[in-house]
Amino acid sequence: MCKGILGKKLGMTSYFSSEGKCWPVTVLQVGPCAVTQIKRKITDGYDAIQLGFDATMEKRVNNPIKGHLAKCAKGFFKVLREFPVDKPDDYELGQFITVDLFKVGERIDISGLTKGRGFAGVIKRHGFHGGKKTHGSHSHRIPGSIGCSAWPSKVIKGKKMPGHYGNVKRTVRNLEVVDIRSDENLLLIKGAVPGPNTGVVSINKLKFS
Repeated sequence: MCKGILGKKLGMTSYFSSEGKCWPVTVLQVGPCAVTQIKRKITDGYDAIQLGFDATMEKRVNNPIKGHLAKCAKGFFKVLREFPVDKPDDYELGQFITVDLFKVGERIDISGLTKGRGFAGVIKRHGFHGGKKTHGSHSHRIPGSIGCSAWPSKVIKGKKMPGHYGNVKRTVRNLEVVDIRSDENLLLIKGAVPGPNTGVVSINKLKFS
């Protein structure tokens, strides 16, 4: 069995369960993903398949990638990613992996790039509460002292400082599959998922289930 698949985040909405409860859910467009390469332990050292998602790159792909994707003959994919499998011989080039890989009520892990927020200060980036708002204060949003003057006379490594915020890989674990709509390739996940709308995410089965 394939351990994961690629998808795209469409946004969030509300979902009413059969008990009448309202849950916040994230809607994902999952697959269909084509098998573009099969890796075996004998030749590559591990068992996995490479999946291609979003075949919209026909005019923006170089010749090596064209030759690589020509073997499966399913188009030129925007995203290529590997997922482990138990038996690679059960798959063939060009085969499609769909949202039917999952079932309602299953727990999954989802990874994606968080929203990029550029350069941010310590209040937005690290949650500092800020300085006093009283008259005469000049330290409303500054970080304050960042080191010692006498010893060790340097800024300690790892100090929380202003800097680049967001656009990093994050994984949310143990999310519940609320609903599956196979005819539309949609997966409804209870709760929030990393990344902006239209962001590519990896949906993975739990390692220990």
